[in-house]
Amino acid sequence: MDSNNMNNQNYQQPYQQPVYNNYYQNQIPDEYKPISVWGYLGYELLFALPLVGFIITIIMAFAPENKNVKNFARSYLLAMLIIFVIIIIVLTVFGAAIVTALSQL
Repeated sequence: MDSNNMNNQNYQQPYQQPVYNNYYQNQIPDEYKPISVWGYLGYELLFALPLVGFIITIIMAFAPENKNVKNFARSYLLAMLIIFVIIIIVLTVFGAAIVTALSQL
């Protein structure tokens, strides 16, 4: 009897996954609140505006309190910079080839 009683005392309950609900969402600080898919789409459309979008992207890359918005704006700004550099390189290389070809006519 003692060994059976001892085994029951050492038995551990299986791990129970905690229930996540809005209570845990409210504990996230405002600076780390996640952005919805529609939020990302809205920011992308806003950043894609020709001149105003570039200015808004620069402002959003440094100003907002939310780290997710700030990081998204910085990544968008970096992508725009990379594309700009690639365009300059392509225009430089092929521009010289076009001018050379036209000068031989």
